[in-house]
Amino acid sequence: MEIVVIGAGSLGTLIGGLLARKHAVTLVGRGPHMAAIQKNGLNITGAIDEQTYPQAVTDATGADAALAVVTVKTYDTASAIEVIKSGSYQAVLSLQNGLTEEQLAAAIDAEVLAGTVTYGAQHTEPGRVTCTGIGEVVLGAHGGGKSSHADRAGDAFDQCGINTIVGTDMPTRRWKKVAVNAGINPVTALARVKNGALQSEPLRTIARQATKESARTARQSGVPLSNREAIAELERVVTATAANRSSMLQDVDAGKRTEIDAICGVVRERADRYGVDVPMTKTLLGLIRGWEKENEVRESTDD
Repeated sequence: MEIVVIGAGSLGTLIGGLLARKHAVTLVGRGPHMAAIQKNGLNITGAIDEQTYPQAVTDATGADAALAVVTVKTYDTASAIEVIKSGSYQAVLSLQNGLTEEQLAAAIDAEVLAGTVTYGAQHTEPGRVTCTGIGEVVLGAHGGGKSSHADRAGDAFDQCGINTIVGTDMPTRRWKKVAVNAGINPVTALARVKNGALQSEPLRTIARQATKESARTARQSGVPLSNREAIAELERVVTATAANRSSMLQDVDAGKRTEIDAICGVVRERADRYGVDVPMTKTLLGLIRGWEKENEVRESTDD
């Protein structure tokens, strides 16, 4: 299968590199990283130790492939859409945080698939990515139900040794992903700790509260995600990724803008719409946005 990975940062590079075991993969990312991969291949280290040889470019305008895998930061989704619209794809799979699939589906003709990932990844230097934990990929039609494109994408991932599930309940899984991210990302970023620190107090209670608020909001949005189910998933992911540094912690450490808007921001927006009280979510959202403004990685006009 021909696959284009749009947004080859930490996660995109790892997933794309693993897919290159069996498929014709093109990574789309930043200059030095792409140049190093194009010259010498991709060096995967950590929990997976392997060298693969995907194509690596900085511009995928006009590309033609069976599948586009979108791993850009959520605030760059509009730019990714323009790249996708310039080319030709049978399906587009979002492995982003948040709920970007509706934005993608409204703008492009190809079928949009939703996905969740619990593999851990860290971009250490040009041409190299570290797998900090082996997890799983779950993908399926973003609105739920069966999809031949999802089946085909799932087979492609599975062929490469990626632990993959094709799900028919992606609306619930998408909200479960938001709930888990709301519990892990801002808490680890603010406390400057690895995911495993959320197994103990006082951070455990904070993370659980944020996750429960997301689950309540999901239910008011028509998605049947119970508090119990959301908390169980939070604890499972925290245990499985205990040694990982969350993507938001990596962004804060690097002095970059985070994806807080797509995580706590989307929960607050939906909660306000349906009259759900989410005090912990609002607190975490305000703290991260405040850090972004203070460090000039967020426009002062943003709320």
